[in-house]
Amino acid sequence: MLVEEIAGRVHEVLEECTGDLEAAQAALIKSAIPDVMALFKASRVGGRYEHSEFPPTADVLRKRSQKGSDGIWEGRPKWRNPHVFQAARKGETFEVSALDMNAAYLSAFKCWLPIGQLREDTSGVHDRKKSGIHLITPAEWEHTDLPNPLGNRMEPGELWVSESTLRLLLDCARDGLADAPAIHRSLVSGGTEVLLEKLRRALAEVRKTALTEGDELTVNYVKSMYSKLVSTLGESTANRDMRRPDWMHIMRAKAFANLWMKANKIHRAGLQVVEISGTDELHVIGDWRTVFAEGRDLNQVKGKQTYTLGGKR
Repeated sequence: MLVEEIAGRVHEVLEECTGDLEAAQAALIKSAIPDVMALFKASRVGGRYEHSEFPPTADVLRKRSQKGSDGIWEGRPKWRNPHVFQAARKGETFEVSALDMNAAYLSAFKCWLPIGQLREDTSGVHDRKKSGIHLITPAEWEHTDLPNPLGNRMEPGELWVSESTLRLLLDCARDGLADAPAIHRSLVSGGTEVLLEKLRRALAEVRKTALTEGDELTVNYVKSMYSKLVSTLGESTANRDMRRPDWMHIMRAKAFANLWMKANKIHRAGLQVVEISGTDELHVIGDWRTVFAEGRDLNQVKGKQTYTLGGKR
């Protein structure tokens, strides 16, 4: 049903624009936010959970100024391998592959989201059936050949993180990469990983079909819908259907966590991670095709370019 709705919307706008692809693209991008919110509501009909759309916003989730940020650290990565760049400066040569993660924010729809209003929990224990935001003190990260899962944070001490970042840090502790973070305070609600699943699958299916058919109009429309959904769920006047800054942070942090997990997979396979940044950029040394399938699908990785690092001094 959702797949047909998306295809029908593209067809409708194309007809209104008398086949003018540029005009249709502009119209579809302009309507992407209300369109994706309508699809989300349709995907929840008969759903098991009734989520809150405008719960009270905790102080830490409020922007400190109109153009400023709130108090949540999302773990955005920006890292370069010091050993590789030091060797390159000394004249050693490396062949590096720059990789692009496909539809990073769409993949991030598969994350643990809180269903209702966030409530305080001071137990210091993580309940995997709940989701929210957490005040933690992270453990030391001692791996110089693997980026810190907290991203490019320079300041030590306590910080607020979302559910996605906390789960990544706990996974790292279970894998023996670091100690578990200390949890001081949590604001949580009952959580689920499937709240956006029907919508994610529909958007992924439409995107895959459009890529196969070379339909860039639909590819760009789908991209606009999923990326704008993530970016406008907070305190944005562009989305009047829902205000869930906690969801926005959890989804953005999940995209960053997914990228970190790709870097860790490369590292575990014996290849070198050279650089990692943003939501979708990963640079590696070695045959990455032995680790990832190449392509534009969600479970594949796209090779952007190969370049030489280092060389003559």
